[in-house]
Amino acid sequence: MQAIAGLLIFLWVFGSWLTHLVVCFTEEAWGFLIAGAIFFPVAVVHGTGAWFGAW
Repeated sequence: MQAIAGLLIFLWVFGSWLTHLVVCFTEEAWGFLIAGAIFFPVAVVHGTGAWFGAW
């Protein structure tokens, strides 16, 4: 059960990070892209927010 939870968390974090990259590149938000690279949780929160339409 722990392996499944770990896999789901990994997929969520990786997917939201990729979403952050795509959104930043398409909208040319270079400063936000760098902020996500320096402080990883910014990218995860932004990617998750993009999924749910918050950004």
